[in-house]
Amino acid sequence: MSLLALHEVSKSYGAVKVTDRISLAVQAGETLGILGPNGAGKTTLFNLISGDVQVDAGRIEYDGRDVTALPPHRRCRTGIGRSYQVPQPFGHLSVFENLVTAACFGGGQRERDAWDTAVQVLEQTGLRSHANKPAGGLGLLDRKRLELARALATRPQLLLLDEIAGGLTEPEARQLVAELRRIKAQGVTMIWIEHVVHALLSIADRLLVINFGQTLAEGEPRAVMADPAVRRVYMGMDT
Repeated sequence: MSLLALHEVSKSYGAVKVTDRISLAVQAGETLGILGPNGAGKTTLFNLISGDVQVDAGRIEYDGRDVTALPPHRRCRTGIGRSYQVPQPFGHLSVFENLVTAACFGGGQRERDAWDTAVQVLEQTGLRSHANKPAGGLGLLDRKRLELARALATRPQLLLLDEIAGGLTEPEARQLVAELRRIKAQGVTMIWIEHVVHALLSIADRLLVINFGQTLAEGEPRAVMADPAVRRVYMGMDT
């Protein structure tokens, strides 16, 4: 049984169909990479999975349960964690307080347990030295790490990553990929939207490419990147 399954999921805004009958299945422990041009509907797809946006049609199943109608906080407590493309920490709180808040209110943990979780996640994401710093004063790499850490503090089985490497330098992206590999090794299932293709290819087990809200290609990463339609639409290359 798949950990996550989408069945003919659609979402429109007025006359614009942003997600058009997308179906996919993600197995436990798998890392699925998602590519597509700007405006292809990638973040909307995440919003539908996390419950930030409700589907117009179709069904979403998580861990064998229909979660289509569940609100975001309920989905989070069932094990769906996510990061956002633009980090959104509580800037006036410390890094540690951000993680405790995520563990308590996102993960439904008791405060004492949330402290333990926060300490573990600080170690896991390389943020221990920043624990008492105000989140609003962090540089971009550490803000990205904190966005990842807040999602991990909810103890997700499924982690949704929205362009977490975007804007980072090459060395910073390598550091982040190394951290994601460690998370993957712990058995966390991931779906990762990313434009930094080499970072995505270094960790993804499978790729999904979408365009105009529809599936363009899906499969083994190298084969997908060699697909003529993907090369034309995503990379702008004639074949």
